[in-house]
Amino acid sequence: MHTTDIISIAKKTLDIEISELEKLKNRLNDDFVKAVELIHSATGKLIVVGIGKSAHVATKMVATLNSTGTPSQFLHASEAIHGDLGVIQKQDVVLCISNSGNSPEIVSLVPYLKEYSSSLIGMTGNKSSKLAEFSDIILDTHVDVEACPIKLAPTSSTTVQMALGDALAVSLMELKDFKANDFAKFHPGGSLGKNLISKVDDFVSSQKPQVSENDSVKEVIISISSSRHGITVVTDNDNIIGVITDGDLRRMLMNGINISDVSAKDIMSFNPKTVERNSLAKDAMKILKDNNIGQLVVTENGKYFGIIDLHKLLDEGIN
Repeated sequence: MHTTDIISIAKKTLDIEISELEKLKNRLNDDFVKAVELIHSATGKLIVVGIGKSAHVATKMVATLNSTGTPSQFLHASEAIHGDLGVIQKQDVVLCISNSGNSPEIVSLVPYLKEYSSSLIGMTGNKSSKLAEFSDIILDTHVDVEACPIKLAPTSSTTVQMALGDALAVSLMELKDFKANDFAKFHPGGSLGKNLISKVDDFVSSQKPQVSENDSVKEVIISISSSRHGITVVTDNDNIIGVITDGDLRRMLMNGINISDVSAKDIMSFNPKTVERNSLAKDAMKILKDNNIGQLVVTENGKYFGIIDLHKLLDEGIN
């Protein structure tokens, strides 16, 4: 098989799934609105039920909903009829996903899902199924053709389910007025959360190199060498006058200057880039990148507070 043949197969697969997504978009109606409003107004959580490939869709849907402010829990259909039904409380809403709506596990389960919850939403491709019969609201995920060449493996159908789940989550986000800071609360350990809420203060080095403007080159070298940042800050009572980097020292030596006649003020760079300690870490990263520098002077109320390093921010996932 040639490369062009493989690309052709991939494009055909995507074309089929895109076509089914277009049909889904055009089918959206008041039932979708009712489902969103029902979930939004529920006093309990959303229980998402599935089996087979629909179970994988359900777990992804639950993860998205939880991270965007809609408390949700996955319930595997085959485990539900063997004790896990106890997770459902009367104030909960159940969303059951099944393409056929008639698999044996689903047929056995739906009467209990209906009885134990406040409402049952059925996401199915078969509006004549047992799941549809018991559902208070039906979300139609019918597809005309699976992208699978033998038309058996769930492909288009699971894509449509996944997309409709995303549409539910995003609609609920809008209803809740869910913002970036809310999102960050549920992602404190990942790079997404860190970029949204982490402050400069979280990453300031414990080392605080500094010299006075009249200090000798020897004292400057000692100060720079005392930290791993390759920089020292020239201060006067913690007022920032300038900075000296190891690059400044190299350039001075290359120019053949007699270092015995030189003090910090002679080689420092004025008006260094700074950031306040309570600023967002991502803002510090932007300053570093925009100015192509490796270190940034951190201030507190305009006074020298410390150093933040580009590599530290990168290691922590700040971008």
